Amino acid sequence: MNIENAQKQVDNWIKAHGVRYFNELTNMAQLTEEVGEVARIIARRYGEQSEKASDKDKDLGEELADVLFVVLCLANQTGIDLKDAFNKKLAIKTQRDHDRHHNNQKLK
Repeated sequence: MNIENAQKQVDNWIKAHGVRYFNELTNMAQLTEEVGEVARIIARRYGEQSEKASDKDKDLGEELADVLFVVLCLANQTGIDLKDAFNKKLAIKTQRDHDRHHNNQKLK
């Protein structure tokens, strides 16, 4: 799967099963909710908080996929080509951060 295909798959799914996209503000709230679920799993499974019995069966991959789905929805409905945006961002980060991270004593 590539980003372009993922955007198309989400759009096709919305048209076949979702009736229409939720508006951008609703999807932003959904994204925040999904990121919160990812944060809860990571904080309790990999952080210092104890994991509740109700959280032990939560699938981190599934929750990350929920985040990705909503990001793809937001990109589609706002006309963003995520492949292009991602490639531009990676180029910026590569130029900006290459030496910065190699020179960071905290990462040694």
